Amino acid sequence: MKKEILALQALMEKKGCDAYLVETADFHQSEYVGDYFKARAYLSGFTGSAGTLLVTKQEAFLWTDGRYFVQAEKQLENSGIELMRMGQPGVPTVIEKLAMLFTGPFCLGADGRTLSYHQAQSMQRALPMMTMALAEDLVDEIWPDRPALSCQEAFDYDLAYCGESREKKLARIRTEMRQVGAESHLVTSLDDIAWILNIRGHDVACNPVVLSYLLIEMDLATLYVQTAAMPDQLKTELAKAGVTCRDYFALMEDLVLLDAKSLLFDPQKVNAALLEKVNPSVRRIEGNNPSTLFKAIKNEVEIARTKEAHLMDSVAVTKFMYWLKNTIRQRPITELEASDHLEKLRAAIPGFIDLSFTTIAAYQANAAMMHYSAKPENQATMQAEGVLLVDSGGQYLSGTTDITRTFVLGDITAEQRHHFTLALKSLLRLQNAHFLYGCTGLNLDILARGPLWDEDLDYQCGTGHGVGHLLNVHEGPNGIRWKVLPNRQEMAVLEEGMITTDEPGVYIPGSHGVRHENELLCVKGKMNDYGQFMHFEVLTFTPIDLDGVDPAALSHQEKEWLNAYHAEVYEKLSPYMSEEEKVWLKEYTREI
Repeated sequence: MKKEILALQALMEKKGCDAYLVETADFHQSEYVGDYFKARAYLSGFTGSAGTLLVTKQEAFLWTDGRYFVQAEKQLENSGIELMRMGQPGVPTVIEKLAMLFTGPFCLGADGRTLSYHQAQSMQRALPMMTMALAEDLVDEIWPDRPALSCQEAFDYDLAYCGESREKKLARIRTEMRQVGAESHLVTSLDDIAWILNIRGHDVACNPVVLSYLLIEMDLATLYVQTAAMPDQLKTELAKAGVTCRDYFALMEDLVLLDAKSLLFDPQKVNAALLEKVNPSVRRIEGNNPSTLFKAIKNEVEIARTKEAHLMDSVAVTKFMYWLKNTIRQRPITELEASDHLEKLRAAIPGFIDLSFTTIAAYQANAAMMHYSAKPENQATMQAEGVLLVDSGGQYLSGTTDITRTFVLGDITAEQRHHFTLALKSLLRLQNAHFLYGCTGLNLDILARGPLWDEDLDYQCGTGHGVGHLLNVHEGPNGIRWKVLPNRQEMAVLEEGMITTDEPGVYIPGSHGVRHENELLCVKGKMNDYGQFMHFEVLTFTPIDLDGVDPAALSHQEKEWLNAYHAEVYEKLSPYMSEEEKVWLKEYTREI
């Protein structure tokens, strides 16, 4: 067993905990967290962005989803930690495992600030014999060189980029509060707070958010934030909108004193420790944050700006494709060299702030790991053969991007070509969908997954996710998948103005992986007696590598779709290309 796990088990014995739960979470239920909050990675050695660690006095178990099965298997090797493959037949959930391990009363410890209220309540209901000890962060006591809590300076996000004032956003939220009878509303999700107040920051790598809480009442709002993170000018601007600033850690004591009669909160986003502080006399109203849906429906300014960001981002990725395919013919390239070159191209774009996530540059078998991350000690060196999958994105003042392309570096196998073309069929079918208003991603997922299911293939993740506007690259409540996952609030009706990714793939462990990804803007189509029809407008414009396509496997309709897309790619990108690049681009956007 890893020494970190042994240290935790020894402390559990002292504290009287029979089991201890460590989530991949901060105090705000964020998907991606700052270094201070990476307790699960510290204890287990598994570095994926999603996972739950359960430690008992003798054993340890780690749950993660299909994106990370291959990676987790490698990183947990010889750790003494058992990998629990979520969603697979015969694999119990955390709650089911606890019920199997403990038949009588037992104590489960956890840092209650990293558990959602919904999660804590669900566990308590399912395990009535369990006592939960949520007050102590045991990992903090055994992590000697724990990184400090991030405290980066926040900045004001200008109306020219966001399109709606913080005053109007607060007014819209208060209207929703009145409708449900809420006198106060606690918002703890960082992207919601950033959107409501038109602020951005650097407290989470690749996610331009500020560590903070927001308490909205009918005549005032309070932002709980680290003092050093707030420039005086920004505090002045917030005050004009009726927003005062208090210390980040003052919320706990303020909730004890809250005199509102009712409190609206999202039980999946507010942590359990905060709700313990609220006086029982305050009526609790559980519901989605109104801002989550408001934020997902981009306004006209956001749409215009994000089109600018996507165009320039597409130029960068296309120039990268040109460099890659020309350079690999002359010399080997490492995965990290490829990632670094693409980042330099993005960084040269005016308004670039950061990547939107760590670039995935995965060669051959590494691409079978959906969220592989190259390191100097394990990266592959590419030759002029096989495929390179690159999933990447940027954060710009104008918006957030996410794109995947699979590049052919030389000779490929018939199987690789077949899988490349299958994933392309899936991409095209979804991005060209026409559907009646009222559909969710649950209704549309089969369009992408169908070509793979026809051949008894699948990918063990969703097909698409919402994307923020200079915010998180993964954003609800819209998403595209065939399984309903209650803890992922992403099955909202697809509304005009929502942006969702389309990213089907084929992953063959030990061999290769293929994924193609475009971002899609939901727009209105025809209105007739049947209702309001909807369709997608593509935002991403980088060629699909025709060197991997088997034209004989595409239908006439699919060829027309691909040719039309490539014609638009050439039209939009050619003005930004050198003469040599234009000649090359013409070849890679040719009709097939």
